[in-house]
Amino acid sequence: MFPNVFGKNLELEHFNIPSDLEGALNLVIIPFKQWHQSLVNQWSFFLNTLESEFFNFRYYEIPTLSYGYKLMRFMIDGGMRAGIPDKSVRKRTITVYLNKNEFRKSLDIPSENTIYLFLITKKGDILWRSEGEYTPIKAEELKNIILRYKT
Repeated sequence: MFPNVFGKNLELEHFNIPSDLEGALNLVIIPFKQWHQSLVNQWSFFLNTLESEFFNFRYYEIPTLSYGYKLMRFMIDGGMRAGIPDKSVRKRTITVYLNKNEFRKSLDIPSENTIYLFLITKKGDILWRSEGEYTPIKAEELKNIILRYKT
């Protein structure tokens, strides 16, 4: 199960993840470090295509920071917001400030060396998971799972 976490997107809307996510199926991408953005970007074209193809699918980027940075949230989120001119990308980027060790443990994430991707339902059921760079094999796996759960 994906744990319940709270965050705010870069348009300042509050989210309880996973229940407030818009799709029946939602892919959440979890980057831990700024340089992970290049890995997230590798997935973007394919995920935009999936959103166009499947009305029940949405994807989100969930930058994950330690509680200790919460006091700097205004600066961190503001910097991200300023660096993303596309409103649709700001809406799908939800920053969370939490105990990263507990969060990683709950999802069996061994390190913060790459991004992690989870296809989840609004109830938090994890239907698929992967990590790292985009590959056609991973993309096909994800698409096949979405096809199985097509509503």
